[in-house]
Amino acid sequence: MAVPKKRTSKARRDKRRATHKISAPRLNSCPRCHSPRLPHRVCPVCGTYAGREVISHEIAEQPAGGGSAGAEG
Repeated sequence: MAVPKKRTSKARRDKRRATHKISAPRLNSCPRCHSPRLPHRVCPVCGTYAGREVISHEIAEQPAGGGSAGAEG
């Protein structure tokens, strides 16, 4: 079984780990709504993938008054 002869110093250990960093996620723009989305995934805004609607989104309609229901008076 291989055993190291010398202890790895902190400097050598940290130099080796210097390249182990996280990168920013790659984002593509949705061809339909142009919002950023991850590649090969359904668009979270419009719900389309590969040119067809996969998730149907219902838009919540506001009441005709435009205000909140508890603010009368």
